Amino acid sequence: MTTRRLMMIAVAIAVTFVQEQMFLLLPNIQLTVLLMFVFVSVFTYKESLVYIIGYVLLDNLYMGGFNLFYMIPMLFAWSLIPFAYHTVLRRTTNEMTLAFAAFVFGFVYGWSFLPFNMIQTGIDNMWVYLSADIMWEITMAVTGFVTVNYLFQPLRKTLVRTLESGVLTPAKSYK
Repeated sequence: MTTRRLMMIAVAIAVTFVQEQMFLLLPNIQLTVLLMFVFVSVFTYKESLVYIIGYVLLDNLYMGGFNLFYMIPMLFAWSLIPFAYHTVLRRTTNEMTLAFAAFVFGFVYGWSFLPFNMIQTGIDNMWVYLSADIMWEITMAVTGFVTVNYLFQPLRKTLVRTLESGVLTPAKSYK
């Protein structure tokens, strides 16, 4: 991995984390899913996983520690985006296809916490968790669909143009 690509991953983590903190007062209304799809579309699978791991570690460190019942499902769920993009979606840039994937992801993200919630509160509380979380899952799904459908192409074009321009080229190489 080159210094330039590593710098781009660091910038991607920072942008994703900062926008999530800016939208913190609006539950599940954020640009995280959109940004994940945009950055994953220009990163390799390996770079995408480094981006996801860095983001999840930073988010969990800032938001109150490393609770494994929160961090593991979060890492699993966010890792599904690069996996799906590089395998099932076959690196498509069709915004409708990606918007539908973002819509489905809104539910998958919520459901990934279900097994850990059942361990903590008991199997009997599965329906309680699902009924309490369904509105937030719908909100995340609709937000993901709308933002990816309308903003994926412009953001991806801008990012590709920035990467090709050499703006993020380091002044000195440490190879």
